[in-house]
Amino acid sequence: MSTTHFTLKQSDIPTQWYNILADFAEPLPPPLHPGTKQPVTLQDMLAIFPENLVMQEMCPDRWVEIPAAVRDIYALWRPTPLLRAVRLEQALQTPAHIYYKYEGVSPAGSHKPNTAVAQAYYNKQAGTQRLATETGAGQWGSSLALACKLFGLECVVYMVKVSYHQKPYRKMLMHTWGATVHSSPTRHTEFGRKILDKDPECPGSLGIAISEAIEDTVHHPHTKYSLGSVLNHVCMHQTIVGQECMKQMELAGEEPDVLIGCVGGGSNFAGLVFPYLQHKIAGKKSYRVIAVEPTSCPTLTKGDLKYDFGDTAGMTPLLMMYTLGHDFIPPSIHAGGLRYHGMAPTVSHAKKLGLIDAVAYPQTKIFEAAVQFAQTEGIVPAPESAHAVAATIDEAVAAREEGKKRVILFNLSGNGMLDLASYDAYLAGHLK
Repeated sequence: MSTTHFTLKQSDIPTQWYNILADFAEPLPPPLHPGTKQPVTLQDMLAIFPENLVMQEMCPDRWVEIPAAVRDIYALWRPTPLLRAVRLEQALQTPAHIYYKYEGVSPAGSHKPNTAVAQAYYNKQAGTQRLATETGAGQWGSSLALACKLFGLECVVYMVKVSYHQKPYRKMLMHTWGATVHSSPTRHTEFGRKILDKDPECPGSLGIAISEAIEDTVHHPHTKYSLGSVLNHVCMHQTIVGQECMKQMELAGEEPDVLIGCVGGGSNFAGLVFPYLQHKIAGKKSYRVIAVEPTSCPTLTKGDLKYDFGDTAGMTPLLMMYTLGHDFIPPSIHAGGLRYHGMAPTVSHAKKLGLIDAVAYPQTKIFEAAVQFAQTEGIVPAPESAHAVAATIDEAVAAREEGKKRVILFNLSGNGMLDLASYDAYLAGHLK
């Protein structure tokens, strides 16, 4: 195998995002107003989001045009590479062919700028001057910081406390791009003070950080809230990943049998698999699609499918999703981007309809897989992305044991160059 890298031209950057809502056989249950428990209206959402993004969130169309200004910025790093992991295949002695879409080449080192740039653009068009958001591991916060700088917006980030201390270089990256970063919970908000008065050592959670960011939004003029995962418009922005994969797999002359992605809120997973699910829903393909999450935050594998708040304070609309409960405080694992209590409603709906499967892994297992990948393919995966690596290795080993070839495609959603402290802890035997 001489060709391991399948490259597209900038002219191949998708011109439209794919909206899976148009193809679900059963409609997605609507978000509910936290007070009335009735389906939310456009007007209800305008307190925290600009109208153009609310319209996109509720859009019934299958395809949504990507603005030229957004595509121009995408061209800084897109199309991203698709590679075949030949050295990993050889190390595993597997007949499986392993391909990975590498989103870690973006300026922020992950897939997150795909939606950050789009959200910053639409907010700028709507007259927003300031964006407030939360971040777990810092991939989303740094991506929005960059996007805000490119469009001339102020950016305020509430970063989960445990990651704020575990991942100082992500905080520095946000500062470099001009953002203000708070360790959440913080005394800058009423809800943060309430949490700290009850538990001064609270490690924080994405749910708490979301509550603080929303409180910040409603108390500051010309400010809107920006979310890095979960909602439909966010997942839709990520579908450029899967669309590019389809073209690149054609160049490779193969079709995937298995699609794999890590899941926290669901955006990178949705970005890879939703364009493929369009064909599975239509009965044209029979892909096996696997969502991989941490055992310490097993939303899809052990959570309940029900209406729940997206934040801890109960300020967001109620979403129909797999959830561990909005007051869930996860353990301080290093895969900070996968510590969310809920799952994107669209991903949850796909699970309910039997379109995807879910598995969970402990962090020692995912670091073992990440090190093996780094030592064969050369790229150090982000701890979040390493969950997809672990599941891919298990699929490849199963193919070896069964003596069957299968084509596996996974999303390497971010690089781990700013996560080396977690690798150091693993290699020193300090991870639980």
